[in-house]
Amino acid sequence: MRVHLVGLMSLGLLAACSNRSVVSSAPVSSSSAVEPEPPPPFPLLGDHCASPLPFDFSRVRVSGRSERLAKGLTFEWSGTALDFRFRGSELDLELEDSGHNWFTVAIDGERVPGKLIAYVGPRCYAVAQHLPPGEHRVTVTRATEASLGETSLISASAAQGGELLGSEPGPARRVEIIGDSITAAYGVEGKDRSCHFSADTENATLSYAALFGRRAHAEVRLIAWSGKGVFSNRGSTTDTVPMPVLWQRTLPTRDESPWDFSSWAPDAVVVELGTNDFAPENKDKSPFEAAYRALLARVRAVYPKAAIFCAVSPLLSDQWPPNESARSHARDAIRAAVAEVATDKSARIFYLEHANETDAEGWGCDWHPSRVTHERMAGELADSFAKNLGW
Repeated sequence: MRVHLVGLMSLGLLAACSNRSVVSSAPVSSSSAVEPEPPPPFPLLGDHCASPLPFDFSRVRVSGRSERLAKGLTFEWSGTALDFRFRGSELDLELEDSGHNWFTVAIDGERVPGKLIAYVGPRCYAVAQHLPPGEHRVTVTRATEASLGETSLISASAAQGGELLGSEPGPARRVEIIGDSITAAYGVEGKDRSCHFSADTENATLSYAALFGRRAHAEVRLIAWSGKGVFSNRGSTTDTVPMPVLWQRTLPTRDESPWDFSSWAPDAVVVELGTNDFAPENKDKSPFEAAYRALLARVRAVYPKAAIFCAVSPLLSDQWPPNESARSHARDAIRAAVAEVATDKSARIFYLEHANETDAEGWGCDWHPSRVTHERMAGELADSFAKNLGW
């Protein structure tokens, strides 16, 4: 079985094979002319970790929505992060996955090159090895979106005699962003607009949302799914569940998984929707404004103390589709919805317009925002928060 992993660990993190059993990442060749394959960044140790069960889930801080199921702590939304503190030199994680998801790993605040690519079913991964003795922090973040299926944390262990420590509280500032493929960072690591969707080119840690969170020193939770709109998913007659429905779920692929809005109250909610409602495949855009107003009413009902930022997408244009003035119509509808809410003097609601993406910024896959555009969007959001909230 070939280990499906990419990238290399930075020098010092994985200098040699562990004395634990590692599943080989390549067949052994007897030819001296064949260079040995370098060790994978996050070795696969087998189907299960040698850790005591049941696992004490208080030892992990989860940034993102999750639900305790029989198989473990389960999550789907983009950017959900598992944060561990431990004393020792190695950390193993047992994850059960759909087999389609990719994860980034940071050790002591530094991103490790490469990604962890999860196998289907339960598997044990070495996410940190050969660290200097002492206390360390490891953050494992889901880079891929909810449509690729569930991930469950089964256990974690500080191998080689180490010890898991209690989790620390997250940042004081909290922001929830409701979005689509832009927020999920679809294609952000693609070479240009000619590539199509793939798990390896999607990376929520590079989205404007995550970049903004780092600038604002805030915990930002992404509630995003590609192709979704406020009322229409690009005019699809088969994919008919829009984002406002999925936003109310913990695990969005499960109808029976309602989110408890009282469990985590954001200081601000950002609504970054509309691109798919105004897609050329959707012939009737007229329900957009009423659906947008209904979403804002629901956001205010469940998060009565939160400020709300309503954004116009950088991908909406008056030039495409031709003769439809999509950006202008979306702008007018969103501004009207914001103005209606603002008649309540207790409301804190703000309008934000992202500048259009341009060829000069480059493109991600399928005309999605590039890394340059995501950086610029993060700055626009940060500026709006600074102006209106003093952040």
